[in-house]
Amino acid sequence: MGGTPFITVEGPIGVGKTSLAKAVAEQFQFALLKEIVDENPFLGKFYEDIEEWSFQTEMFFLCNRYKQLGDINNHFLAQNKPVVADYHILKNLIFAGRSLHANEYQKYLKIYEILINDMPKPNVVIYLHASLDTLLTRIKLRGREIEKNISPLYLEQLSIDYEKAMNDFELKHPDIPVLRFNGDELNFVKNKEDLTYILDTLSTLLKKRSIQS
Repeated sequence: MGGTPFITVEGPIGVGKTSLAKAVAEQFQFALLKEIVDENPFLGKFYEDIEEWSFQTEMFFLCNRYKQLGDINNHFLAQNKPVVADYHILKNLIFAGRSLHANEYQKYLKIYEILINDMPKPNVVIYLHASLDTLLTRIKLRGREIEKNISPLYLEQLSIDYEKAMNDFELKHPDIPVLRFNGDELNFVKNKEDLTYILDTLSTLLKKRSIQS
């Protein structure tokens, strides 16, 4: 496997995806793609009443990520310019599967499959995971008003869903390496050595896989 690096960082809410994606972009001089979160007009309502606002929330995210990935493909990847993103489009199915009713999910899935058909696909995935206590602590520390009503139970189930989704992803895409890092053991935001370890691991993989940076 080779080609222009397109790296995605994934994991549950609060695990540090954006912080790590920024660090990777800075270290390797890659373009940074950040998902739109705060601009979602339904997200605050979603955390207050998941059942009522789930479909609107997930559709907003899907349409915006579709547009973002199209833009990043046209302006960067198609021109052989490396990119690191703080999300993978598969997260849409993780969140939608957790929050939508069965009939809504089937409708959502049809739209999802149509949209992702020609989306650019990453050639490296970084998967961050951590315990519920760590996630809750980091969410509290960053103090986003929009996240203050996140249910610990919802977050715990989401972490379980992420683990299953990443295991399934590795089985279905053996050609795409997944680098796993434990957020309970590595605090790359506060510990420079932890960040260096992650960046060195990624650098070694890129060279080994002949992904040109």
